Amino acid sequence: MYRPLLIHVLYSVVVMVGLSGHGVPLSAEETSPWKVADGPLLTRWSGGITPDNAWPEYPRPQLTRDRWQNLNGLWEYAITKKEAPQPQTMEGEILVPYPVESALSGVMRRLGYTQRLWYRRNFEVPNDFRDGRLLLHFGAVDWEATVWVNGRKVGVHRGGYDPFSLDITDFLVPESRQEIVVSVWDPTDTGYQPRGKQVLRTEGVWYTASSGIWQTVWLEPVPERYIERLKIVPDVDGGQVTVAAFAEDAPPSEITVRVVENGRVLSESSGSPGEPIALPIQNATLWSPENPKLYDLKILLSEGGTVVDEVGSYFGMRKISLGKDAAGRTRILLNNRPVFQLGLLDQGFWPDGLYTAPSDEALRYDIEVTMDLGFNLIRKHVKVEPARWYTWCDRLGMLVWQDMPNGDRFLNVFKPVPDPDLIRSRGSAEQYQRELSRMITNLENHPSILIWIPFNEGWGQFDTARITEWIKRRDPSRLVDSASGLVDRGTGDVNDLHNYLGLSVPAPEADRAVVLGEFGGLGRRVDGHMWQNQGDWDYRKINDRDRLTDAYCELMKNLEVMQGRGLSGAVYTQTTDVEIEVNGHLTYDREQFKLVPSRVREANLKARGPVPELTILQPTSERDGQRWRLTDTAPTGDWMARDYDDSKWRQAPGAFGDKKNHPLLVGTEWEQGPRWFRRPFIVPQDKAGEICLLIHHAGEAEIFIDGERAPTPQQTRGPMAGYRLVRFTEAQQAKMTPGSWNQLAVVVQPGEEENFFDAGVVFLRPPAQ
Repeated sequence: MYRPLLIHVLYSVVVMVGLSGHGVPLSAEETSPWKVADGPLLTRWSGGITPDNAWPEYPRPQLTRDRWQNLNGLWEYAITKKEAPQPQTMEGEILVPYPVESALSGVMRRLGYTQRLWYRRNFEVPNDFRDGRLLLHFGAVDWEATVWVNGRKVGVHRGGYDPFSLDITDFLVPESRQEIVVSVWDPTDTGYQPRGKQVLRTEGVWYTASSGIWQTVWLEPVPERYIERLKIVPDVDGGQVTVAAFAEDAPPSEITVRVVENGRVLSESSGSPGEPIALPIQNATLWSPENPKLYDLKILLSEGGTVVDEVGSYFGMRKISLGKDAAGRTRILLNNRPVFQLGLLDQGFWPDGLYTAPSDEALRYDIEVTMDLGFNLIRKHVKVEPARWYTWCDRLGMLVWQDMPNGDRFLNVFKPVPDPDLIRSRGSAEQYQRELSRMITNLENHPSILIWIPFNEGWGQFDTARITEWIKRRDPSRLVDSASGLVDRGTGDVNDLHNYLGLSVPAPEADRAVVLGEFGGLGRRVDGHMWQNQGDWDYRKINDRDRLTDAYCELMKNLEVMQGRGLSGAVYTQTTDVEIEVNGHLTYDREQFKLVPSRVREANLKARGPVPELTILQPTSERDGQRWRLTDTAPTGDWMARDYDDSKWRQAPGAFGDKKNHPLLVGTEWEQGPRWFRRPFIVPQDKAGEICLLIHHAGEAEIFIDGERAPTPQQTRGPMAGYRLVRFTEAQQAKMTPGSWNQLAVVVQPGEEENFFDAGVVFLRPPAQ
């Protein structure tokens, strides 16, 4: 989701000039004792954050060891020019792991692209940590991090979303007291690197940057040779799981893997480091949102028969694939059965911590709220979360579609024919692929993740087919949504449409599923819970809670039609408000539900239920032009009646619109003035269902069925951004004659800026019980 492009480019130009000096101070003087900065908006968790309890939880749940030391807490910091050497005097204290721009860091200063952020802290190495190697771990640092230990440079890492580790054993001094220095340069939106929604000047759907350390920093003692990472692949159809444990090869070494349930070993097998080891799981309980069953793993590394390293992990037995439903439509299958995936677009921003949630409790809260509202899916939007977020999804049973954070330039996706794929510079392409590979490597063992999404709305999109195929080879156990929204290249497993206010669904395909990657975006201001007093960006504002809930429930009802037309999943925008965006289910501070939660849950659960049988009585002209009777001269008499003689009206194919605003229109041009349209349809003999109208028009419209005006909701009388579902009243449906012709008649006024009209009639039969 990104708009508008032109404004964003102009802001970037301003940033290049405006942030070239020292960091802009946004809070009180740094010489004061640490405290949460006075930010625009805080959450309920802010008050409980102290230097002693900043993210104390174990940061790597899928590869655990007993011994570790957390280095979160107060560090010293300074901001200098990018080319400046390490400062001798630091400016103040910063609370790690919160970004320097955040209130929870205690600093809340913006970092310019011509600047460098410095961190420094001392730590002590416990005596029992000196019996092997000592690793220094960073959960994530945005973007380029250079690390020194005791004045000696240890390494450089480039990438804002992936964890990295440095072996600092040879850099330690005999004394117990050690020093770490970290310098960070973050180009944000002035560079080509993956950076998601972060910008230096915020506006619309672009948010405050999160520079520097934004995930846990920690120490871990390991043996001379140790298990570095795991690759876990469940095989539901084969009734087994394969585990590869990677370690520095030093024969004779052996990996032993045990599958454990409630302390009991279910399966055990051994092999070499890096070798996939198959373990049978008899009568496995499959992982699903209804039953997120996880099995424990114990992995041992032995040399000469002696165990030298041991780690813990877990996995879920689940399968994600494509297949056919009972009607022969391609669907997304979970464990070999269709599961409609209804979720929220989740940006992962917090008013007090920005990229970093205030606490693990807060991180879990958003997932639980999403579940309580009746959703079973989160699309993690152009951001990668800490490992604990995915573990909570694994444990709670939340499905995840994972975006790759975007960067570089944008395709012009709003042209009649979108631009071809970008040609990125060699450095840009290599950095993207490097960070994409790390993301998959770091997250591939989480059963909650079902789909990888490398590109969103043409942003940074290049070599789409090649990137898609690379991901498919790298991780054949998951689906790939090559391009979420606007720029489909016909690749991958999914055709993903973004349609915020309409009902359009791509034509069903034999080999790809159809999803609605973004829709909704209904907005509402809630004073007292806003990021700023000015600005409230959304796709459609309804500042009344009940009317907003009505509109949302209508969207959920419309999904019934879209499912009947082949839809496998839908993602509503969005979980919470974010900065000046006000289209969340919750306010940005997570204090208020902006819609009525009970009604939202009821509507969501119904939308996730059995799919109604859909019969097209009269198709729209979305795919093939349908012929209508029409006139541009005001007709006399009862022109909307069934028996009206319209033989002198001309016939023409739909849709109808002006070429200026619809250059790709396949239908009949409509330049000016109102139009009167007539078209018959046959009602099924068996009326055990609901007859509905699918309609899209730019100007005011009046709809008639067999001569009687159809009362329509207010939102369908005025201009529409896409196809909407109009439900007829029970009385109107009762008057329709089964087995014979019934008359649809519509008069449409020209729109203020464009002309457009198209309509069709569908019949929804309740799903079989």
